Amino acid sequence: MNTTNLTLISKNQQMREILNQISKVVDSDSSVLLIGETGVGKEIFAEYIHKISNRSLNAFVKIGLAAMPSELLASELFGHEKGSFTSAAGEKKGLFEIANGGSIFLDDIDDVPFEIQTKLLRVLESKEIMRIGGTNPIPVDVRLITASKVDLKELVSRGIFRADLFYRINVVPFQIPSLRERRDDIPPLIEHFLKMFQPNKKIEITNEAMKAFVNYPWPGNVRELKNVINRISLFVSGKINFDDLPFEVQNENPIEFLLKACNKCYVDGNMKFDQIVKCLEHNLLKEALKVSSGNQSNAAKNLGLSLSTFRDKLKKYNIV
Repeated sequence: MNTTNLTLISKNQQMREILNQISKVVDSDSSVLLIGETGVGKEIFAEYIHKISNRSLNAFVKIGLAAMPSELLASELFGHEKGSFTSAAGEKKGLFEIANGGSIFLDDIDDVPFEIQTKLLRVLESKEIMRIGGTNPIPVDVRLITASKVDLKELVSRGIFRADLFYRINVVPFQIPSLRERRDDIPPLIEHFLKMFQPNKKIEITNEAMKAFVNYPWPGNVRELKNVINRISLFVSGKINFDDLPFEVQNENPIEFLLKACNKCYVDGNMKFDQIVKCLEHNLLKEALKVSSGNQSNAAKNLGLSLSTFRDKLKKYNIV
Protein backbone atom coordinates (compact mmCIF):
# COMPACT_ATOMS: atom_id res chain seq x y z
CA MET A 1 0.00 0.00 0.00
CA ASN A 2 1.34 3.40 -0.94
CA THR A 3 1.28 6.00 1.83
CA THR A 4 0.37 8.72 -0.64
CA ASN A 5 -2.83 6.77 -1.37
CA LEU A 6 -3.68 6.17 2.27
CA THR A 7 -6.38 8.82 2.53
CA LEU A 8 -7.82 7.86 -0.86
CA ILE A 9 -8.52 4.27 0.13
CA SER A 10 -10.11 4.95 3.49
CA LYS A 11 -13.76 5.96 3.64
CA ASN A 12 -14.10 5.18 7.33
CA GLN A 13 -14.97 8.11 9.59
CA GLN A 14 -12.77 6.91 12.44
CA MET A 15 -9.79 6.65 10.10
CA ARG A 16 -10.46 10.12 8.72
CA GLU A 17 -10.50 11.51 12.25
CA ILE A 18 -7.15 9.87 12.97
CA LEU A 19 -5.64 11.33 9.81
CA ASN A 20 -7.01 14.75 10.73
CA GLN A 21 -5.41 14.50 14.18
CA ILE A 22 -2.12 13.42 12.62
CA SER A 23 -2.11 16.49 10.38
CA LYS A 24 -2.27 18.70 13.48
CA VAL A 25 0.77 17.19 15.22
CA VAL A 26 2.87 16.02 12.31
CA ASP A 27 5.38 18.91 12.39
CA SER A 28 6.05 18.72 16.10
CA ASP A 29 8.93 16.65 17.46
CA SER A 30 6.69 14.84 19.95
CA SER A 31 6.96 11.07 20.10
CA VAL A 32 4.10 9.15 18.48
CA LEU A 33 2.81 5.78 19.68
CA LEU A 34 0.69 3.70 17.30
CA ILE A 35 -1.40 0.99 18.96
CA GLY A 36 -3.19 -1.69 17.00
CA GLU A 37 -3.45 -5.35 16.15
CA THR A 38 -0.94 -7.07 13.90
CA GLY A 39 -1.59 -6.24 10.26
CA VAL A 40 -3.58 -3.00 10.69
CA GLY A 41 -0.91 -0.97 8.90
CA LYS A 42 1.04 0.69 11.72
CA GLU A 43 4.18 0.85 9.58
CA ILE A 44 2.21 2.58 6.83
CA PHE A 45 0.96 5.17 9.30
CA ALA A 46 4.49 5.73 10.56
CA GLU A 47 5.81 6.35 7.06
CA TYR A 48 2.82 8.57 6.29
CA ILE A 49 3.57 10.71 9.35
CA HIS A 50 7.17 11.09 8.19
CA LYS A 51 6.30 11.89 4.57
CA ILE A 52 3.91 14.72 5.39
CA SER A 53 6.16 16.19 8.09
CA ASN A 54 8.89 18.81 7.85
CA ARG A 55 11.41 15.96 8.16
CA SER A 56 10.30 14.30 4.91
CA LEU A 57 13.46 15.19 2.99
CA ASN A 58 15.58 13.32 5.53
CA ALA A 59 15.80 9.62 6.33
CA PHE A 60 12.98 7.39 7.48
CA VAL A 61 14.35 4.21 9.03
CA LYS A 62 12.44 1.33 10.56
CA ILE A 63 13.13 -1.81 12.54
CA GLY A 64 11.06 -4.56 14.13
CA LEU A 65 12.14 -5.18 17.70
CA ALA A 66 10.51 -8.58 18.19
CA ALA A 67 12.60 -11.69 18.82
CA MET A 68 15.97 -9.96 18.38
CA PRO A 69 18.80 -10.66 20.88
CA SER A 70 19.71 -7.67 23.03
CA GLU A 71 23.32 -7.39 21.80
CA LEU A 72 22.31 -7.48 18.14
CA LEU A 73 19.46 -5.05 18.74
CA ALA A 74 21.75 -2.62 20.58
CA SER A 75 24.19 -2.75 17.67
CA GLU A 76 21.40 -2.11 15.14
CA LEU A 77 19.97 0.82 17.07
CA PHE A 78 23.08 2.52 18.44
CA GLY A 79 25.94 1.18 16.31
CA HIS A 80 29.29 -0.15 17.48
CA GLU A 81 32.99 0.55 17.30
CA LYS A 82 35.52 -1.79 15.72
CA GLY A 83 36.47 -4.63 18.05
CA SER A 84 33.73 -3.87 20.57
CA PHE A 85 32.67 -7.53 20.39
CA THR A 86 33.81 -10.67 18.59
CA SER A 87 32.15 -10.09 15.23
CA ALA A 88 32.65 -6.30 15.17
CA ALA A 89 35.17 -6.23 12.32
CA GLY A 90 34.62 -2.52 11.70
CA GLU A 91 32.71 0.45 13.03
CA LYS A 92 29.01 0.64 12.28
CA LYS A 93 26.48 3.45 12.43
CA GLY A 94 23.27 2.62 14.26
CA LEU A 95 19.79 3.43 13.01
CA PHE A 96 19.51 6.47 15.28
CA GLU A 97 22.57 7.97 13.59
CA ILE A 98 21.27 7.07 10.14
CA ALA A 99 17.92 8.67 10.95
CA ASN A 100 19.50 11.91 12.19
CA GLY A 101 17.33 14.79 11.02
CA GLY A 102 14.56 12.41 10.05
CA SER A 103 12.33 9.83 11.70
CA ILE A 104 12.87 6.39 13.21
CA PHE A 105 10.11 3.81 13.52
CA LEU A 106 10.43 1.13 16.20
CA ASP A 107 7.83 -1.57 15.61
CA ASP A 108 6.85 -4.08 18.31
CA ILE A 109 8.09 -1.81 21.09
CA ASP A 110 6.14 -4.08 23.44
CA ASP A 111 8.68 -6.86 22.75
CA VAL A 112 11.84 -4.84 23.40
CA PRO A 113 14.13 -6.34 26.10
CA PHE A 114 14.23 -4.47 29.41
CA GLU A 115 17.93 -3.58 29.09
CA ILE A 116 17.29 -1.97 25.69
CA GLN A 117 14.39 -0.02 27.21
CA THR A 118 16.88 1.61 29.58
CA LYS A 119 19.15 2.62 26.69
CA LEU A 120 16.22 3.98 24.68
CA LEU A 121 15.14 6.09 27.62
CA ARG A 122 18.65 7.51 27.91
CA VAL A 123 18.63 8.46 24.21
CA LEU A 124 15.27 10.20 24.52
CA GLU A 125 16.36 12.14 27.58
CA SER A 126 19.83 13.18 26.39
CA LYS A 127 19.26 13.22 22.60
CA GLU A 128 22.59 11.42 22.33
CA ILE A 129 23.60 7.86 21.54
CA MET A 130 26.66 5.92 22.57
CA ARG A 131 27.92 3.24 20.22
CA ILE A 132 28.77 -0.12 21.74
CA GLY A 133 32.42 0.11 22.74
CA GLY A 134 32.41 3.86 22.20
CA THR A 135 33.43 6.59 24.63
CA ASN A 136 32.14 9.71 22.91
CA PRO A 137 28.39 10.53 22.89
CA ILE A 138 26.95 11.34 19.46
CA PRO A 139 24.11 13.89 19.27
CA VAL A 140 21.03 12.80 17.31
CA ASP A 141 17.92 14.69 16.23
CA VAL A 142 15.14 12.23 15.37
CA ARG A 143 11.37 12.02 15.47
CA LEU A 144 10.54 8.80 17.32
CA ILE A 145 7.53 6.77 16.20
CA THR A 146 6.82 3.50 17.99
CA ALA A 147 4.17 0.83 17.58
CA SER A 148 2.66 -1.74 19.90
CA LYS A 149 0.14 -4.52 19.36
CA VAL A 150 -0.87 -4.53 23.04
CA ASP A 151 -1.77 -1.99 25.71
CA LEU A 152 1.58 -0.88 27.14
CA LYS A 153 -0.09 0.29 30.35
CA GLU A 154 -0.80 -3.34 31.15
CA LEU A 155 2.87 -4.25 30.60
CA VAL A 156 3.86 -1.36 32.86
CA SER A 157 1.55 -2.62 35.61
CA ARG A 158 3.15 -6.08 35.30
CA GLY A 159 6.67 -4.65 35.56
CA ILE A 160 7.58 -5.77 32.03
CA PHE A 161 7.79 -2.28 30.52
CA ARG A 162 9.42 0.76 32.10
CA ALA A 163 6.88 3.36 33.20
CA ASP A 164 9.28 6.25 32.51
CA LEU A 165 9.88 5.03 28.95
CA PHE A 166 6.15 4.59 28.42
CA TYR A 167 5.50 8.21 29.37
CA ARG A 168 8.25 9.32 26.99
CA ILE A 169 6.86 7.49 23.95
CA ASN A 170 3.15 7.94 24.73
CA VAL A 171 3.07 11.69 24.10
CA VAL A 172 0.82 11.43 21.02
CA PRO A 173 -0.93 8.03 20.93
CA PHE A 174 -3.15 6.81 18.09
CA GLN A 175 -5.32 3.70 18.31
CA ILE A 176 -5.48 2.20 14.81
CA PRO A 177 -8.79 0.34 14.34
CA SER A 178 -8.86 -3.25 13.15
CA LEU A 179 -10.26 -3.99 9.70
CA ARG A 180 -13.39 -5.58 11.20
CA GLU A 181 -14.03 -2.22 12.92
CA ARG A 182 -13.97 -0.39 9.59
CA ARG A 183 -15.65 -2.78 7.20
CA ASP A 184 -16.61 0.09 4.89
CA ASP A 185 -12.93 0.23 3.92
CA ILE A 186 -12.89 -3.36 2.65
CA PRO A 187 -14.35 -2.72 -0.86
CA PRO A 188 -12.02 0.20 -1.69
CA LEU A 189 -9.04 -1.71 -0.28
CA ILE A 190 -9.89 -4.71 -2.47
CA GLU A 191 -10.11 -2.45 -5.51
CA HIS A 192 -6.77 -0.89 -4.59
CA PHE A 193 -5.03 -4.25 -4.18
CA LEU A 194 -6.47 -5.62 -7.44
CA LYS A 195 -5.04 -2.64 -9.31
CA MET A 196 -1.75 -3.10 -7.48
CA PHE A 197 -1.35 -6.80 -8.30
CA GLN A 198 -3.04 -6.86 -11.73
CA PRO A 199 -2.71 -3.37 -13.22
CA ASN A 200 -3.33 -4.64 -16.75
CA LYS A 201 -6.30 -6.87 -15.96
CA LYS A 202 -9.82 -5.69 -15.13
CA ILE A 203 -11.24 -7.92 -12.41
CA GLU A 204 -14.80 -7.67 -11.14
CA ILE A 205 -16.27 -9.13 -7.94
CA THR A 206 -19.70 -10.70 -7.61
CA ASN A 207 -22.03 -9.36 -4.92
CA GLU A 208 -21.92 -12.71 -3.12
CA ALA A 209 -18.12 -12.67 -3.00
CA MET A 210 -18.00 -9.05 -1.81
CA LYS A 211 -20.53 -9.81 0.92
CA ALA A 212 -18.30 -12.64 2.15
CA PHE A 213 -15.26 -10.35 2.11
CA VAL A 214 -17.08 -7.74 4.18
CA ASN A 215 -18.53 -10.25 6.66
CA TYR A 216 -15.27 -12.09 7.32
CA PRO A 217 -13.63 -10.90 10.60
CA TRP A 218 -10.08 -10.59 9.14
CA PRO A 219 -7.98 -11.58 12.17
CA GLY A 220 -4.87 -10.68 10.15
CA ASN A 221 -6.39 -7.31 9.22
CA VAL A 222 -5.27 -5.40 6.11
CA ARG A 223 -2.19 -7.60 5.69
CA GLU A 224 -4.36 -10.71 5.47
CA LEU A 225 -6.74 -9.05 3.01
CA LYS A 226 -3.81 -7.96 0.85
CA ASN A 227 -2.38 -11.49 0.75
CA VAL A 228 -5.77 -13.04 -0.05
CA ILE A 229 -6.37 -10.63 -2.94
CA ASN A 230 -2.85 -11.25 -4.23
CA ARG A 231 -3.44 -15.01 -4.26
CA ILE A 232 -6.90 -14.83 -5.82
CA SER A 233 -5.82 -12.37 -8.52
CA LEU A 234 -3.26 -14.85 -9.81
CA PHE A 235 -5.88 -17.46 -10.68
CA VAL A 236 -9.07 -15.66 -11.74
CA SER A 237 -9.54 -14.36 -15.25
CA GLY A 238 -12.10 -11.57 -15.18
CA LYS A 239 -14.36 -12.11 -12.20
CA ILE A 240 -14.01 -13.16 -8.56
CA ASN A 241 -16.83 -15.53 -7.61
CA PHE A 242 -17.75 -16.84 -4.18
CA ASP A 243 -16.14 -20.20 -4.99
CA ASP A 244 -12.82 -18.44 -5.64
CA LEU A 245 -12.59 -17.30 -2.02
CA PRO A 246 -10.51 -19.13 0.59
CA PHE A 247 -12.33 -21.60 2.77
CA GLU A 248 -12.22 -19.41 5.87
CA VAL A 249 -13.61 -16.38 4.03
CA GLN A 250 -16.46 -18.38 2.54
CA ASN A 251 -17.50 -19.45 6.00
CA GLU A 252 -17.00 -16.07 7.69
CA ASN A 253 -15.82 -17.77 10.88
CA PRO A 254 -13.93 -21.10 10.84
CA ILE A 255 -15.13 -21.84 14.38
CA GLU A 256 -18.75 -21.58 13.25
CA PHE A 257 -18.02 -23.98 10.42
CA LEU A 258 -16.59 -26.54 12.84
CA LEU A 259 -19.55 -26.06 15.15
CA LYS A 260 -21.91 -26.86 12.29
CA ALA A 261 -20.12 -30.15 11.80
CA CYS A 262 -20.10 -30.86 15.53
CA ASN A 263 -23.77 -30.06 15.97
CA LYS A 264 -24.68 -32.70 13.43
CA CYS A 265 -23.04 -35.37 15.54
CA TYR A 266 -25.26 -36.69 18.30
CA VAL A 267 -22.82 -37.39 21.09
CA ASP A 268 -23.99 -39.33 24.11
CA GLY A 269 -22.21 -41.04 26.92
CA ASN A 270 -22.02 -44.32 25.03
CA MET A 271 -20.08 -43.00 22.01
CA LYS A 272 -16.42 -43.93 21.79
CA PHE A 273 -13.67 -41.52 20.75
CA ASP A 274 -13.22 -43.08 17.31
CA GLN A 275 -16.97 -42.87 16.68
CA ILE A 276 -16.97 -39.16 17.51
CA VAL A 277 -13.97 -38.54 15.22
CA LYS A 278 -15.61 -40.43 12.34
CA CYS A 279 -18.82 -38.47 12.80
CA LEU A 280 -16.96 -35.16 12.74
CA GLU A 281 -14.89 -36.13 9.71
CA HIS A 282 -17.99 -37.26 7.84
CA ASN A 283 -19.77 -33.95 8.47
CA LEU A 284 -16.70 -31.84 7.72
CA LEU A 285 -16.49 -33.48 4.30
CA LYS A 286 -20.17 -32.80 3.66
CA GLU A 287 -19.90 -29.17 4.82
CA ALA A 288 -16.85 -28.63 2.62
CA LEU A 289 -18.74 -29.92 -0.40
CA LYS A 290 -21.72 -27.76 0.48
CA VAL A 291 -19.82 -24.48 0.67
CA SER A 292 -17.91 -25.40 -2.50
CA SER A 293 -21.16 -26.06 -4.39
CA GLY A 294 -20.12 -29.66 -4.94
CA ASN A 295 -16.74 -28.77 -6.46
CA GLN A 296 -14.44 -31.49 -5.09
CA SER A 297 -11.22 -29.70 -6.01
CA ASN A 298 -12.23 -26.57 -4.08
CA ALA A 299 -13.57 -28.61 -1.17
CA ALA A 300 -10.30 -30.54 -0.92
CA LYS A 301 -8.27 -27.33 -1.12
CA ASN A 302 -10.38 -25.69 1.57
CA LEU A 303 -9.76 -28.62 3.91
CA GLY A 304 -6.05 -28.69 3.12
CA LEU A 305 -6.27 -32.14 1.53
CA SER A 306 -5.03 -33.45 -1.78
CA LEU A 307 -7.80 -34.26 -4.23
CA SER A 308 -6.96 -37.97 -4.14
CA THR A 309 -7.08 -38.07 -0.32
CA PHE A 310 -10.34 -36.14 -0.33
CA ARG A 311 -11.91 -38.58 -2.80
CA ASP A 312 -10.69 -41.55 -0.78
CA LYS A 313 -12.45 -40.13 2.26
CA LEU A 314 -15.64 -39.51 0.28
CA LYS A 315 -15.54 -43.15 -0.79
CA LYS A 316 -14.85 -44.26 2.79
CA TYR A 317 -17.97 -42.48 4.06
CA ASN A 318 -20.05 -43.25 0.96
CA ILE A 319 -20.55 -39.55 0.21
CA VAL A 320 -21.50 -38.85 -3.40
